[in-house]
Amino acid sequence: MTSAAAWPGRANEDFAGAVPMAAVLIDGAGIPGTERICRHGVAWYASRLGGRLLSLLSLVPDRSLPALLAEAIGQVTDDHRGTCDVADPVSPSATVAIVRRSDSLVEHLVLGDVVVVLDRAAGGPVVVSDPREVIISRSYESALEAVVEDSDEHHRILRDLRANRNRPGGFWVAKDDPRAADEAITGSCPVSGLAGAVLLSNGASRIVDRFRLADWPEVLAVLASSGPAEIIRRVRQAEARDAVAADDATIAHCTDLGEA
Repeated sequence: MTSAAAWPGRANEDFAGAVPMAAVLIDGAGIPGTERICRHGVAWYASRLGGRLLSLLSLVPDRSLPALLAEAIGQVTDDHRGTCDVADPVSPSATVAIVRRSDSLVEHLVLGDVVVVLDRAAGGPVVVSDPREVIISRSYESALEAVVEDSDEHHRILRDLRANRNRPGGFWVAKDDPRAADEAITGSCPVSGLAGAVLLSNGASRIVDRFRLADWPEVLAVLASSGPAEIIRRVRQAEARDAVAADDATIAHCTDLGEA
């Protein structure tokens, strides 16, 4: 696993961790004003949710991934319900990726704009993503491009975008409502057919879906030869070259899935 904050001195709002049979990646989200709503902050929310998920994955391995995510969301919400306005639209939220080995299967869950790539031993990789936020965001692109980044108007448009979270016809993330977990994209495949699995935050997956520096088979080849740090290094180079704001970038690369 490798995780890098957007720039030095800034809190990393991503989280990645693993237990023997599962890996979790959390990509925290917030906008200016979040600190007035939640005294803990986005990084706290992401790490707290990731930690609770890893604990539940270890303690109750027979429950479904959406059920475990729902319980983790509920627990973290209760952790700061008494001190923070957890229901406010700008309170911390996160996107979630989980991969779990369960007997002869590898299960996956994706909620929000994180990515899971299943490296099949035969054939091309299977890419699991949740396109709903991207689809909704397209209707705001022209308005965002017309204003100064980080301006009050920019933040207002982002707040309007985030008002589509966790509602029918919008997109779904982990926040204060455990029912969002039921909207996650899930699936499974035989472990015998997989060479590995990769979990990426959207700050890392932009090597493919934004910068077009590689396709997914090429990403898997780089991971096998040089590890996740090389992918993030190439992303940082592209951000600097194109004057694109950096984002926290995190990758968890799971190999030897067939080993107990």
